[in-house]
Amino acid sequence: QVQLVESGGGLVQAGGSLRLSCAASGRTFSTYVMGWFRQAPGKERELVATSTNGGTTSYADSVRGRFTISRDNAKNTVYLQMNDLKPEDTAVYYCAARSAFVVRYSYWGQGTQVTVSS
Repeated sequence: QVQLVESGGGLVQAGGSLRLSCAASGRTFSTYVMGWFRQAPGKERELVATSTNGGTTSYADSVRGRFTISRDNAKNTVYLQMNDLKPEDTAVYYCAARSAFVVRYSYWGQGTQVTVSS
């Protein structure tokens, strides 16, 4: 079992920055693929960024160049640095974890609200 707890959300003006953190329980954090998702009201959940256990990262086109995912395996924590935020980035952000051998994310955090004002 893995428990995930996000923090760092809030209200920011357009063009500003936020850093989200996701602390994970368990001893096998380094083996998991970690993802950040977001869901805006009335929209489907969107995969924003991933970090594999091998250190490879990937991003949605909508955030590439503005968001950076990173992880500190010693602290069992994954981060999402969000720069040049736009009103359309407003959503609840979730971190999630999965084994490298499956496609579906098995563990989810409770989410943290990010609101970007224009």
